[in-house]
Amino acid sequence: MKRSDVIRTLQVQFKNMRASDAMAMLDAVVDEMKNAVANDDRIEIRGFGTFQSRVRATKNGYNPSTGDIVYLPAGKTILFKPSRELTKKMNERAGIK
Repeated sequence: MKRSDVIRTLQVQFKNMRASDAMAMLDAVVDEMKNAVANDDRIEIRGFGTFQSRVRATKNGYNPSTGDIVYLPAGKTILFKPSRELTKKMNERAGIK
């Protein structure tokens, strides 16, 4: 699903909404989510899942073409954990019980 699909879905859901209003609403939500994760806040969307920032520890990796050991510095990443409801729905669609 692309950004334009979400905007179109909002317009179908809310009949009198202009595309520019739907874009502004989507941008506001996404910007707020970005700010929350950047501030180490946890985002929980019931029925969908949670987003939170995680610190990735330093470690040694290797260059597969040369075999040399490469130092990988610590950093931050985003962890998404799907809700049970979302996981169940995905498994049902895939034919998995």
